[in-house]
Amino acid sequence: MKLTILGSGTSGGVPGVGCSCEVCQSKDRYDKRLRSSALLEEGETRLLIDCGPDFRQQIMGFDFKPIDAVLLTHYHFDHVAGIDDIRPFCVFGPVNFYADKKTVKALHDTIPYCFAGNPYPGVPLLNLQEITPHIPLQVGNITIIPFVVMHGKLPIMAFRIGKLAYITDMKTIEPEEMEYLNGVETLVVNALKKNKPHHSHQSLEDAIAFAKNVGAKHTYVIHMSHGIGRHKETSEELPEGVELAYDGLVVEV
Repeated sequence: MKLTILGSGTSGGVPGVGCSCEVCQSKDRYDKRLRSSALLEEGETRLLIDCGPDFRQQIMGFDFKPIDAVLLTHYHFDHVAGIDDIRPFCVFGPVNFYADKKTVKALHDTIPYCFAGNPYPGVPLLNLQEITPHIPLQVGNITIIPFVVMHGKLPIMAFRIGKLAYITDMKTIEPEEMEYLNGVETLVVNALKKNKPHHSHQSLEDAIAFAKNVGAKHTYVIHMSHGIGRHKETSEELPEGVELAYDGLVVEV
């Protein structure tokens, strides 16, 4: 199973508009971060995790073939604003989207033209389905178990796929949800800034402690702002088994 990190950045992306900090002014490609998203491939099955505003740019370098499912973690626009750009893939038929109840409702409110009874020509063909935490979802030869993490006070979806767990925008996780991380070997998890508290996101220090608690062999940090520091310098400070992800990183799971 192959996981490609399409975007490793936070909601504003890096570099930030108008920012003159050393990270945003860096010429190092590892310091340039599109909004968080990932592509998971197993045989002929392809899953997209989140579909943010950079989706068109992120998918351009890949073979043009069906996307079997899109898993949405939550309804914030940095995770769903690229849905209209799924249109080219509708030549293969409606694209299956899976999301929790709140996200399904939010999408009906924000992109109602996709769900109209008599849609205009060219509208994305979306098969939007509600998923329930802890109930396995089968897409091709991939089994996904959604579970819940807390984005501040907002419950959002995280996904367990085999020995992989993909978590973004987490601040905390309830003890009963930790059982869905038993046996995880590859952990993808968010950290917004370097050891600076935030009301709805982990810091890098939080992410490192969480990875240790999970016991994953390999942890890749995503959803990073410029507050994470320069990729090269921060990477040198990380414990063994923890790495900063970067756009285009390919992980064999």
